[in-house]
Amino acid sequence: MKGPSRQQQEWVRGFLFLGNQLALDFVNTKPILGGEPRELLTDATALARWLAASGLVTAGKEKELIRAWRDSRPAEAFVRGLVAFRERLRAAILRLEAGSAPSSEFLAEVNALLAQHPQRIHLIRRGSKLALQTFFDLRKPEDLWTPIAAATAELLGEVEPSRVRKCDAEACVVHFYDTSKKGSRRWCSMNICGNRLKVAAYQRRRSAA
Repeated sequence: MKGPSRQQQEWVRGFLFLGNQLALDFVNTKPILGGEPRELLTDATALARWLAASGLVTAGKEKELIRAWRDSRPAEAFVRGLVAFRERLRAAILRLEAGSAPSSEFLAEVNALLAQHPQRIHLIRRGSKLALQTFFDLRKPEDLWTPIAAATAELLGEVEPSRVRKCDAEACVVHFYDTSKKGSRRWCSMNICGNRLKVAAYQRRRSAA
């Protein structure tokens, strides 16, 4: 039996996962589709799908909690705040890609989120060894800030800035962390943009000849 195609793996439950880093996958929830920006986190139900697709929410109890509050006013307010933060994060990433540091205001916001919504850690067994595992306790919508803030801090503080890039396609707004050995990744995906750009470049060379 054939496994899923690369294109199928790139889209999970209607969301792109090409960033190689959670904060970048979060930013990529507003891609260009059909030539227009499309908001994928339209409401709390869509957010619940993204949380499941990203692997942040997997336990049955957590899914039940989300189903219980996803149609509530607090959940909708949380989504609006999360989307607004995503756009400030996008601005910080663009600065990072241009060789500048994120603004002091944004760093202060991230630090405040980290203080208000810290990750927890516990010890788990892995064979004969012990290891630390981080987790967050989901009880209300605001608790979802914990993994988002932690992923943002990891992106800004631990990821090599020169390997954080936007897809070379002019009409694409997808960002990714280049984990390739040579660090030469140019496109969000060969399926989505790479092949199209290669064909266009070939046609330009052929016309010039």
